[in-house]
Amino acid sequence: MSKNQVKGRTEEVKGKKKEVAGKVVGDEALELKGNIQKVGGKIRANTGDLKKDTKNTL
Repeated sequence: MSKNQVKGRTEEVKGKKKEVAGKVVGDEALELKGNIQKVGGKIRANTGDLKKDTKNTL
């Protein structure tokens, strides 16, 4: 796994935790921040996946 894949997956987990915490306490701002962080992590992880796939193809 590349650095982008690992960091992206880590950010996804952190974002999901914030999102759930926001739902539990009723804090919409925290929920939104968590969702944004989760999506950002997913994008970073997918970028790492794409780089790895491209490297393997060539």
